[in-house]
Amino acid sequence: MSVRIDDLDRKILRELQRDAGQSLDDIAKSVGSSKTPVWNRIRKMRENGVIGQQTVVLNAELLGFEACFFVLIRTSEHEADWQARFLAALRARPEVLEAHRLAGDIDYILKVRVRNARAYDEFYQALISEVNIYNVTALLSMEQIKSTIALPI
Repeated sequence: MSVRIDDLDRKILRELQRDAGQSLDDIAKSVGSSKTPVWNRIRKMRENGVIGQQTVVLNAELLGFEACFFVLIRTSEHEADWQARFLAALRARPEVLEAHRLAGDIDYILKVRVRNARAYDEFYQALISEVNIYNVTALLSMEQIKSTIALPI
């Protein structure tokens, strides 16, 4: 499902992705419009679900979360009950920043942010105590080269 947006909407969205905390006046000035039409478009895009939750981006390393692991999970169980328990376990863990179900040899990939390797092991031990997992491979990110949540609109 897609929503129709025009060039002005795209400009507004680019500005919001760049800095959602800027004033409505600044956004209107940047996109070459006035405040009221910009506000109405933002409101409409929120109502249509184009614009979701607004939040801030924190610096994980400065806050002591120095280790980022990508966790590859293979399972031999694909029943609805197992999947429900697995998804509940993931949703209950704040360390899991992202979780994706994949096509191919790997069933799931998780992005896990923790303070250190010991904290990752605690996460791992807790996860495997809640659900049966066939194989887990953890890859430690040595350096983040690029990270964005901005869509190329």
